[in-house]
Amino acid sequence: MPSSNPAFSRGFGGAGNGQQYAGWGAQPQPQYGAPAQHDPYAAPSPYAATTTRYLTMDDVVAKTGITFLVTVAAAAAVWALPGQAAWGLALPAVLVAFVLGLVIAFKQIANPAATLAYGALYGVALGAISEAFNTVYPGIVMQALIGTFGVFAGMLVVYKTGAIRVTPKLTRWVLAAGIGAFVLMVVNILASWIGGGDGLGLRSGGPLAIGFSLLVIGIAAFFLLLDFDMADEAIRRGAPAKFAWYIAFGLLVTVIWLYIEILRLLSYFRE
Repeated sequence: MPSSNPAFSRGFGGAGNGQQYAGWGAQPQPQYGAPAQHDPYAAPSPYAATTTRYLTMDDVVAKTGITFLVTVAAAAAVWALPGQAAWGLALPAVLVAFVLGLVIAFKQIANPAATLAYGALYGVALGAISEAFNTVYPGIVMQALIGTFGVFAGMLVVYKTGAIRVTPKLTRWVLAAGIGAFVLMVVNILASWIGGGDGLGLRSGGPLAIGFSLLVIGIAAFFLLLDFDMADEAIRRGAPAKFAWYIAFGLLVTVIWLYIEILRLLSYFRE
């Protein structure tokens, strides 16, 4: 299935330490040559314990919670640094996290070290960004956090109640919308560099910027639905338990995107 985040696809086959798992429903290959004598008593008991532990919702909740705690702890630690010391760490952390995120996404790495490192790096960046916004607009960070978790909880309720069903058609529309929003952001940045000013006006703080931020927040909210569906699909297919780290990574990417966009929107209203 396609990705629930703009940066990566949602296939489950490669989740691991860069390795490919065998298909969960794979059938044994036929053997050629003389047939072997079948001994029914030599077959493994269907009640024998297996060494593979399959993914459960408890795994998803636990690993996602740990990942978010690491991110928040890193952000709080950076915010506590004196003066403007946090800004010296923000840009390197964003660049390293971006590269690491691409590696995790395209290689579908389900590894605690990779996911937690990504969360810690983005926590450093979020700590510096949040401190800067809160300095200019006191109290805005708390408002953005409430808004972010409000959207998260609301979309979880929408998904669990089946008010909006995740279908292949919906997935295609959400992915197309996400790619379109990303392209507009890039064009806006290039236009501001080339022509100066606010580029296309998508980040100017005016009515157009407010409308664009609301659109992006809506797209990010629907990406949460795709993330929830990815978790359910992995559980239904019998993915290994460690795949929960990959799901936690996907949820973190979406929530960070949502938080930053809500923070930006609130700053427009403050202005």
